[in-house]
Amino acid sequence: MRITVHGAAGEVTGSCHLLEFGAQRVLIDVGMIQGGHEESRRNRDEFPFDPAQLDAVIISHAHIDHLGRLPLLVKRGFSGPVFTHRATADLARIMLEDSASLAAVDAERDNRRKLRAGEEPDAEPLYSLGDVANALGLLRPLDYRQPTEILPGLELTLRDAGHILGSASLSLTGQTPSGPRTLVFSGDLGPKGTPIMHDPEPAPHADLVLLESTYGDRLHRSRQSTIDELGEVFDVAAHERGNVLIPAFAVGRSQELLYWMAEHFERWHLDRWQIYLDSPMAMRVTEVYGRHAQLFDAPGRAAWAGNGHPFGLSNLRLVSSVQDSQALNARGGGCIIIAGSGMCNGGRIRHHLRHNLWRENAHVVFVGYQARGTLGRRLVDGAEFVDIFGERIRVKARRHTVGGLSAHADQNGLAEWYGAIPKHPRVALVHGEDDARSGLQQRLMAQYGCDVRVPAAGEMFDV
Repeated sequence: MRITVHGAAGEVTGSCHLLEFGAQRVLIDVGMIQGGHEESRRNRDEFPFDPAQLDAVIISHAHIDHLGRLPLLVKRGFSGPVFTHRATADLARIMLEDSASLAAVDAERDNRRKLRAGEEPDAEPLYSLGDVANALGLLRPLDYRQPTEILPGLELTLRDAGHILGSASLSLTGQTPSGPRTLVFSGDLGPKGTPIMHDPEPAPHADLVLLESTYGDRLHRSRQSTIDELGEVFDVAAHERGNVLIPAFAVGRSQELLYWMAEHFERWHLDRWQIYLDSPMAMRVTEVYGRHAQLFDAPGRAAWAGNGHPFGLSNLRLVSSVQDSQALNARGGGCIIIAGSGMCNGGRIRHHLRHNLWRENAHVVFVGYQARGTLGRRLVDGAEFVDIFGERIRVKARRHTVGGLSAHADQNGLAEWYGAIPKHPRVALVHGEDDARSGLQQRLMAQYGCDVRVPAAGEMFDV
């Protein structure tokens, strides 16, 4: 029983790991590589394994950097079962159909550009809606804490990772000649106390742990400090009569942001604002959240039952049409606009940034991780100018990074989750940039005296 790290080694996107159990081969995640053009082009590379030779796939959760290449895997020959939590199965349809639609639009735009340049219009989308339909037909929904034999002698158990709805840590136990061996993959772990979500559940046993390390070298601000900071941002922006833009992922961040706004409506004086959720995908995702409200924590279930949804905001407007989204750009102030994508590398947020970044009274609040190569990362790193839709824009808006609202556990949270696993097994750190992995490696070795590896892409470990 051995595992090979094929993605998210030294970066936070493109999660992909191959488990070999005897002659059986199981792929854990097959995520999209995100970032700039160079990173995106890597999604078209051949897989470092034959998709047709895989016996099964397991998806940890519905973010595109964990399942985004599933239709491509099917397009290239995979035809086996895809195991995931049933809430993730529902979310996967929304995420993958949106991804295919965006890919088609991008290909069409590239072909128009090539035609204007006198070149051959040969751009094709990474995959089609037909490929998505084929992939969705392979999904096999599971529940938490229900051991399932997914292949002869190989048992899978999902545990709540507390990251987004349906997110799971995976325990894979195989019967070997020398006895049972268990691989645990953390998936993306949420911080304790995240609205709506339960706290992440540690595994009861492991021989090897693949542990995410997104924030392995830093600590988040406390929830109270974060609440105070957001209140200050809203106060200053209201005084300056500007807009507040919040790039947010459609799954998880958007729902939790609105939950916090409802929770602190009076404290943040949100009645003076018009709040817009400008994300049709986030609206569809919220409907899925409602169908799986039994997975919420107790306060989340109570809020949902009391309000019909956990966002009892009288001044919240849901923006569906392109025309209504465009109309927001004519408003120079008084708006809080939540829109995707969370890393600003696509979606409607780019249009709002184009119309607001040059305004001195505008504010941009980053509540999620910004990967290398993305527009969001350039803004967080302090870029004075950015290019959006071919237009060079001077950045005068104020930028705020609010780590206390992250959907990822910080170094303390990661160390605590790992520390709850008995006997502190071997660890391989994935899903983190190298500085983050190094910081977490030092922390775990010092605190628990365990064997911690920082694998490169293609590196293999015996379980």
